[in-house]
Amino acid sequence: MGALDGVRVLDLSRVLAGPLCTQMLADHGADVIKIEPPTGDETRQLGPPFDEAGDAAYFSAINRGKRAIALDLAQPEGRDVLLRLLDRADVLVENFLPGTMERWDMGYDALARRYPRLVYCSITGFGADGPLGGLPGYDAVLQATCGLMSVNGNADTGPMRVGVPVVDHLTGYAACTGILMALLARERTGRGERVEATLFDTGLSLLVPHAANWFVSGQAPRLLGSAHPNIAPYEKFRVGSAEIFLAVANDGQFRKLCTCLAAPALGDDARFATNAARVANRTALREALEASLATRDADALCRELMRQGVPAGVVNTVPDALRHAHAMHRGSTIEADGYRGLAPTARLGSSGWRRTRRPPRFAEHTNEILAEAGYTQDEIADLRHTDVARREPKRR
Repeated sequence: MGALDGVRVLDLSRVLAGPLCTQMLADHGADVIKIEPPTGDETRQLGPPFDEAGDAAYFSAINRGKRAIALDLAQPEGRDVLLRLLDRADVLVENFLPGTMERWDMGYDALARRYPRLVYCSITGFGADGPLGGLPGYDAVLQATCGLMSVNGNADTGPMRVGVPVVDHLTGYAACTGILMALLARERTGRGERVEATLFDTGLSLLVPHAANWFVSGQAPRLLGSAHPNIAPYEKFRVGSAEIFLAVANDGQFRKLCTCLAAPALGDDARFATNAARVANRTALREALEASLATRDADALCRELMRQGVPAGVVNTVPDALRHAHAMHRGSTIEADGYRGLAPTARLGSSGWRRTRRPPRFAEHTNEILAEAGYTQDEIADLRHTDVARREPKRR
């Protein structure tokens, strides 16, 4: 049994942040019903690559463990079905543009009156009000708007997008955390509540330590490539034919680094005696380290440094990382019914996570979901016939 066995979640979200949030809930036992629009979740088409059923690999990364139905919520009959499903639901997650659910008379206030124990989670780009309120939000745009691109890259590249959708990803975690706190509070109060997660708030929250540096110094953070603004050496270096990342966070680690490199002069140099001194003299420090690192073997050096307590790692490709011996040891990938994906990150000692099912095909579980809600076979056939509950995705 998972920690969330018995919790039912209706997932109206699409793309990344919402589906990732609900996948984490499903991993730990929640019964997640994915309710897609007639055209389907956009990530089903975000390829190549595509699987044998025609769904993009992207979709499979954030939708395992769920059951699927497609409803046309623009039709009153579709909204009636959703209300029936809410009779047995604990959580609703949606990422429509603000005001959409309210236009359908299904916003938080309306639903809370009818379902007082419901935890209602909305995920939006900027929230419902303010100068950017109600506008659409996409990860890369938020990286630009929130200043993340301004500290990622170097003088040659200029500001760059972080290579993974970090704002969407962390927003999913923020939403999941809020939902779990609301469920815990419901145990005490007997009432659900609204949970709000926005990409804008999440994007700004990632400015650590850059925002704090600016608050204190008044100086805008600048591009440093792979280097850290507050710590040195804490960046990427060329070692032989490979690259490694050194993360030397204190003076003791720096002295150990100098010993491992057989470079005692670096440890005795007043320019590098403290972290503050090393940050002030980072260019000279980098040049000195590059000379000592050039002829070393990356793998062997990283193993030696880590044994001595100096954090260091080879810069791996994605396949190298997933095939790493420690990834194998940790069970960092999971397989089920022909599906292969990344394992859950939160691991509970006793309840663990539920053996997952593969990501659902479009509307795959329509009959069983509607039957559980009390619909007869004739009623289900009518819903399909009127396209309230579609069998195949509608062309965009």
